[in-house]
Amino acid sequence: MPSRKFADGEVVRGRWPGSSLYYEVEILSHDSGSQLYTVKYKDGTELELKESDIKKPFGNSISRYNGEPEHTERNDIPHKTPQEKFHLSQDSSYVSTQYSLRPRGEENKLKEIEFQEEEVITKGPASLRTFEVPAAQTKDLEFGGVPGVFLIMLGLPTFLFLLLLTCKQKEPSLLNFPPPLPALSGLWETRVFGAYLLWFFVQALFYLLPIGRVVEGTPVADGRRLKYRLNGFYAFLLTSAAVGAALWWGVDLHYVYRHFLQFALAALVFSVALSLYLYVRARRAPPSQLSPSSSGNVIYDFFIGRELNPRIGTFDLKYFCELRPGLIGWVVVNLVMLLAEMKFQNRATPSLAMILVNSFQFLYVVDALWNEEAVLTTMDITHDGFGFMLAFGDLVWVPFVYSLQAFYLVHHPHEVSWPVACFIIALKLCGYVVFRCANAQKNAFRKNPTDPRLAHLKTIHTSTGKNLLVSGWWGLVRHPNYLGDLIMALAWSLPCGFNHILPYFYVIYFAVLLVHREARDERQCRKKYGVAWDRYCQRVPYRILPYVY
Repeated sequence: MPSRKFADGEVVRGRWPGSSLYYEVEILSHDSGSQLYTVKYKDGTELELKESDIKKPFGNSISRYNGEPEHTERNDIPHKTPQEKFHLSQDSSYVSTQYSLRPRGEENKLKEIEFQEEEVITKGPASLRTFEVPAAQTKDLEFGGVPGVFLIMLGLPTFLFLLLLTCKQKEPSLLNFPPPLPALSGLWETRVFGAYLLWFFVQALFYLLPIGRVVEGTPVADGRRLKYRLNGFYAFLLTSAAVGAALWWGVDLHYVYRHFLQFALAALVFSVALSLYLYVRARRAPPSQLSPSSSGNVIYDFFIGRELNPRIGTFDLKYFCELRPGLIGWVVVNLVMLLAEMKFQNRATPSLAMILVNSFQFLYVVDALWNEEAVLTTMDITHDGFGFMLAFGDLVWVPFVYSLQAFYLVHHPHEVSWPVACFIIALKLCGYVVFRCANAQKNAFRKNPTDPRLAHLKTIHTSTGKNLLVSGWWGLVRHPNYLGDLIMALAWSLPCGFNHILPYFYVIYFAVLLVHREARDERQCRKKYGVAWDRYCQRVPYRILPYVY
């Protein structure tokens, strides 16, 4: 067994994960199996580092903390002034959010960076010196780069309205496409926009209520953990009580159905305005608060989001929009469609198909709000900035496209027999079990990998100090939660029958979305885990669907 180089209690210099900065750390322990040292930084942070990321201290060195780079004090070199800059590579921000080191495949590159980091470079007077790291490399842009995101921003809103207009036709058909377009004056109504603003700010008020637990998110680029209040489920209960009271007092919720297109346009206008605000404010954000996915291009950053966690005080705009206005609004829209079906079809009770669609999607939303903390580890929160992509997706796409099955059933009734209903319910429950159990296993492992209840799970160790699950649900496919999601999406559409493909748009779209997201995950994990990820892919060859994909 190789001997260790550093002893417990020794004070050395440790590289901060994902960067080329070295700070003074204390060796706490050494794992002879993984050959990782547990070290403690001056701010109390404890991490595991490889031996190659630890160095002996300089003979006469002084280190600075709280994000400032270390520097070497020699007889002829004074202390650095705060005005001196330290340049980091762009791709370091993503890795540092995970508190991880780079894959072994980048060791040679890191050695070159470390050599240049310690090289003293003259700038101006001979007495003023600083360290310099090579300039950032050009990023690979996703979604087809600037042309791709530009077309997406134009195409998705247009497609949304064509989809809703087609769904309202008595005989939706490709022969009748495109559907008759209403006059622009018929798409905009100031009163509807005011109602949408009221909905948004009421949900914001519920978010600010001092109820629910406060938890910490994953570490951001500067090592901080932002705090989040988990009260989404309470907001849902308050919203349900308000909607119930409105029905009791005779408020005409059918107004939402009659002005559905106007509400969709109001949400679109608001999401664009919000995206503009987010981009403008992000121009003043410090580099440590920028998203790892931002590029510096105006169009691309407007779409993908420039700032990772935009906040007004403690109000986290991205986290709020992720689950509140759109997701809870989805349930309200479904209820409106149920009432509209009863009115247009002169029913005393909703159809079984409508009940199934409402029940399935209600369960999905309640599950998401009950397990609200799980969203803090998703790519949306940890990697993507908050721009048009998430603003449009959360505020427009979710409530107005995910409710498409209920919207379709209002004018296209379909009778479902009880045997068929039982099959659809079983399919939904199967998908839900896969989805929930896979996510629960993942979240439990992330919180406490040493939990005795998880001792039976097999793992692959990585150079970051973390382990990859290769058994249980995560040994079946690489994304079992995606598999469960797709099964549930199919169950949502089956109650609508097979007379038209429109109700199945969600399944088709969701499959494309999850395949694309899986590809994004694949690139990030390969970059992060290196050789360990290749071994993981050999152990778990199927991505989403066993023996197929």
